[in-house]
Amino acid sequence: MTQGGAGARKHVTAVARVKGRRAAGTPNMAAAWAVARGPGAEARWPPSLRAARLLLLLVAVAGPREGGAARLYREGQDAVWLLDSGSVRSATSNSSAAWLVQFHSSWCGHCIGYAPTWRALAADVRDWAAAIRVAALDCAEEKNQDVCRTYDIHFYPTFRYFKAFTKEFTTGENFKGPDRELRTVRQTMIDFLQNHTEGTRPPACPPLDPVQPSDILSLMDSHSGQYHAVVFESNGSYVGREVILDLIPYDNIVVSRALDRDKAFLGTLGISSVPSCYLIYPNGSHGLVNVAKPLRSFFSSYLKSLPDVRKRSLSFPEKSDKEENSEVVVWKEFDRAKLYTADLESGLHYLLRVELAAHRSLAGAQLKTFRDFMTVIAKLFPGRPSVKKLLETLQEWLANLPLDKIPYNAILDLVNNKMRISGIFLTSHIKWVGCQGSRLELRGYPCSLWKLFHTLTVQASTHPEALVGTGFEDDPQAVLQTIRRYINTFFGCKECGEHFEEMAKESMNSVKTPDQAVLWLWKKHNMVNSRLAGHLSEDPKFPKVPWPTPDLCPACHEEIKGLDSWNEDQVLVFLKHHYSRDNLVDTYSVDQGSPGDRGALGGEQEEGEGLNPSGKSWIQQDAESLRPPHILGPRTDLSKSLDHRLDIRLQSPKGLQAVEEAKAAVPFLGVGFSSLDMSLCVVLYVASSLFLMIMYFFFRVRSKRWKVRLYHPAV
Repeated sequence: MTQGGAGARKHVTAVARVKGRRAAGTPNMAAAWAVARGPGAEARWPPSLRAARLLLLLVAVAGPREGGAARLYREGQDAVWLLDSGSVRSATSNSSAAWLVQFHSSWCGHCIGYAPTWRALAADVRDWAAAIRVAALDCAEEKNQDVCRTYDIHFYPTFRYFKAFTKEFTTGENFKGPDRELRTVRQTMIDFLQNHTEGTRPPACPPLDPVQPSDILSLMDSHSGQYHAVVFESNGSYVGREVILDLIPYDNIVVSRALDRDKAFLGTLGISSVPSCYLIYPNGSHGLVNVAKPLRSFFSSYLKSLPDVRKRSLSFPEKSDKEENSEVVVWKEFDRAKLYTADLESGLHYLLRVELAAHRSLAGAQLKTFRDFMTVIAKLFPGRPSVKKLLETLQEWLANLPLDKIPYNAILDLVNNKMRISGIFLTSHIKWVGCQGSRLELRGYPCSLWKLFHTLTVQASTHPEALVGTGFEDDPQAVLQTIRRYINTFFGCKECGEHFEEMAKESMNSVKTPDQAVLWLWKKHNMVNSRLAGHLSEDPKFPKVPWPTPDLCPACHEEIKGLDSWNEDQVLVFLKHHYSRDNLVDTYSVDQGSPGDRGALGGEQEEGEGLNPSGKSWIQQDAESLRPPHILGPRTDLSKSLDHRLDIRLQSPKGLQAVEEAKAAVPFLGVGFSSLDMSLCVVLYVASSLFLMIMYFFFRVRSKRWKVRLYHPAV
């Protein structure tokens, strides 16, 4: 994904796209409105401007609909069966048909590039649906993260087969093909069907094994009243089986296949080459089928067009009653020269709550990689205090926890602030700004991850003291190697991770200084952009071009012997500024404590809301109240601080509603123990009980021994 596009303006105007069409209006509608404001000004606007303003207002109010995740496959349009957390188990369990399910992620570039192939495959085999169905499940949707974890999905795309009539829960069988080309996947589907036992084979699936010459002679002698086609082929051919499956939904015809081993028998039928199709008619006559080319499509088309051969209705993927969520996309005005907190925080939210959720627990090398990655982020992340405090709390917890294996739910409890720790917060909403794309599946998370990685390398170079005491302070490759291990272990796009690993093996060891680490990542990012230019994952509004572009950094570009070249010294200066804390903008960032946010601490501020009576935005007000003591200065009494905020918000338009939000912000000690805490309590309780029982029996036995020694029987 590109960090910027040559064709995009420095200030991207807020526009709305409804079903692929941009709203009509001036190039900068916001500026036009600002000029035209005033009593009666709206009435003087031209009709096109008023219509555009009304459209934008309607879209702004509606916004992207709830759960509006990007979709690579469309219900009612593609032949792909769309599954989700509520349907995948019921669909694949005890089904009369087998299933081939692609677990994908809508932001994954390889998944985006593969989507046309998957659509084409589903359309190509849609007549096979009674025997085997092609489906997809989007693990990028947060509602599906638990089910993707249950099915043990770590990388995208992952293909799983599910046999028919499977009663017990299974995570499916992995796709085993040399490649993922359409023909290869189609042929493995046939192999999978043939691997069913006789009792579990889908009822609609005809026999796929070859028939013998004696069986064919019997068919010629019988007058079955229907057509019977026999496809003769070589042993390794799939044409016959494909034609058999193509004719599943057609009545009054049966298709079989035979091998070309008996050359004499083929000669008596007049077959000189394979594949060939021999047809036995309902009246008992028979003969060779003449087609222009001996291909599957020619054989299938000929047999489907025979007189009295009728197609019966079958169930196909239908459009649900739910409206599509991706029809409306609201663009936010942003400056390409700025770095946006919303992008970094949205990326962290997805990383910690969605991508990491693919792992039920972390242990061994996985746990060490995550610990090191969180150490680097906690020490170098330049964001808001509440997010930094959350990262630092998570890092300290991971470092001090004396366990070799940590369940993911324990990490999630801390990220969601189940302990109600004061002053920590991470948004649970995705809000892309500098990473927004012209379609929901474009840019987004990969863009934010690149921005996060660049920020970490720059911060390590400009603030090396931040890593003192971590074990990384004397290693210029530490941040890069940690990023490398994270991508290799946790990043969902497997092909992307493999490409990054190839680049790392090639030259990462040549990095000798923190500045070289900054430039190494920049060079490799541009290499990725060059490789993906023209790929389906490229956003047409943000072409993948060398970055920074001349309009962003004129000094970075120079001409040497007529060739455009980089001035790497100036590039380094630019990168250190672009990914610095001073260039980080909080515009559009989710308010700390928005309703519906996990770990919320306060009320939501809507975009465009005014200032509070103190002259600061509600975001600034809440951020100051969340700062750690060493930033706030002298410690203030919590109750007084809360009363002060209540008094202020009573004067706001939200009135009593703000009071309730502020009351909800009070942290309660001792409430919200995580599942890990409860587990440790149970273990300690059991251990102490066993210890007391052992001590009881020990002293009981000793007391009996003393009684025996002291007892002297009377003579």
